[in-house]
Amino acid sequence: MKLAFSTLGVPGLPVPDVLRLATEHGYHGVELRAHPEEPVHPGIGAAERTDTAAEFKASGITLLGVAGYTRVAAPGDDEPVVAELRALLDLARDLGAPYVRVFPGGTAEQSPEEADAIAARRLGTAAEHAGDVGVRILLETHDSHRTGADAMRILGLVGHRQVGALWDTMHTWLGGEQPSETYAALSPHLGYVQVKDIASVEDTAPLPLGAGVLPIAETVELLSRQGWDGWLCWEYEKRWHEDAAPLPGLLDAGRDHLARLLNDSA
Repeated sequence: MKLAFSTLGVPGLPVPDVLRLATEHGYHGVELRAHPEEPVHPGIGAAERTDTAAEFKASGITLLGVAGYTRVAAPGDDEPVVAELRALLDLARDLGAPYVRVFPGGTAEQSPEEADAIAARRLGTAAEHAGDVGVRILLETHDSHRTGADAMRILGLVGHRQVGALWDTMHTWLGGEQPSETYAALSPHLGYVQVKDIASVEDTAPLPLGAGVLPIAETVELLSRQGWDGWLCWEYEKRWHEDAAPLPGLLDAGRDHLARLLNDSA
């Protein structure tokens, strides 16, 4: 397995500095948070896209994915949601990223069946464009569909190879799902895995890897046992928790912790 981190942990940091962190601390890839407050998002122009792609290529660091904020199950008209998703797909194509992350984003006013159907319809529509640009859409286990079983209700309806899953290990744990259950549900569709750590159900502020309660070791062992050789991406939610320790000072220990777990599970 290869190691990456998300720029959610270093909000607003310029891309050259992000790449320098990855290189200096031994990470193979980076997930770029694609939000207007970040240097890279769908609103940037062609020159900025070309420069970013060139910076990644020159560094030898892989651009793992573009983490967007499209909520595919949200109430409302389909077209604005599909247009937002297509813009993310075009950005990923221009940058050379293989994946785009989306959220479910269903609401309490919807029935589960309605949210599933809306999300599946929009993802199915966008899947054709995803195929054209060579980028895969990954539905993250999050918010209204936080477990693998929840996400599979949508993915099963879509049934398209360009639409898969991103396993956020915190949300599946908060949803009461064991890693073995999540993997069984998502493995045919799995793009990559986000790892993180927290203190408890009530306190989800980010902690150094291994310092909290999330089943990181169990998840890595399971993935190793199944022969899965994809990406582990550390999503440290510094953007939402200003008092959390800065990520750069934690990167070495986080890499070492994951490397140790991988070695122990080999």
